Amino acid sequence: MNELIKINYEAETPTVSARDLHAGLEIKTAFKDWFPRMAEYGFEAEKDFCSKMSESTGGRPAVDYEISVDMAKQIWKPGNMLYPLPAVMVSTADKSGKSNIITVAWTGTVCTNPAMLYISVRPERYSYDLLKDSGEFVVNLTTEKLKKATDWCGVRSGRDVDKWKEMHLTAGRASKLDYAPIIEECPVNIECKVTEIKELGSHHMFLAKVEAVQVGEEYLDEKGRLQLGKAGLLAYSHGEYLTLGDSLGTFGWSVRKASVSRKNKKNAEK
Repeated sequence: MNELIKINYEAETPTVSARDLHAGLEIKTAFKDWFPRMAEYGFEAEKDFCSKMSESTGGRPAVDYEISVDMAKQIWKPGNMLYPLPAVMVSTADKSGKSNIITVAWTGTVCTNPAMLYISVRPERYSYDLLKDSGEFVVNLTTEKLKKATDWCGVRSGRDVDKWKEMHLTAGRASKLDYAPIIEECPVNIECKVTEIKELGSHHMFLAKVEAVQVGEEYLDEKGRLQLGKAGLLAYSHGEYLTLGDSLGTFGWSVRKASVSRKNKKNAEK
């Protein structure tokens, strides 16, 4: 940026000049072509911005706009900004028994019943052919203790090194798969069989059905409930590995809280 952009605090909602923002961000598109595109991104006239007259460099009046500070955002080209994501180690093997570990962040749930998930892998990756050959893989959740192995297995190729040996990881037997092993050191191992491969572009998506899930007993409470918060799970966000923060509530807490409040209010009125 050339200079700080002045914020007008006189209005009820702080605003900035659209022309100042255009200049400060060094946007190459001409202002007259750039600003009309705001509507394409959901900005609404009179709500997020309003017009005003300003003085141009030539001393002549020019149309400007006051943009609410909440809406004063940079417009980036399309990209993957859905963060954070789980950072998982995926173990796989071909039918001859050749196995490997690949670190993946492009993964997630796609269906509850039947239980299904996906991983997306570049075709040039060593594990790609192993995945296609056997149609099996295991999604192994990672922890803070496994942060080095998680990163290392994502930047080294199985063509050149034995990741199991180098990272001191143990290949265990899957309960429902014939070829892909689990990683014993991971708290949760999700065994999967590929149902479909979608060739999307830079990555091919492996849609898979979950065949079984193995969970370390140390993460179960006395009632047999899973306590994954104790595992120190890893997340991935825009190039960084992070641990999960404090618990902010459980699923449905907002509704339950309101219901309890209403119940207590009724009891107080009786």
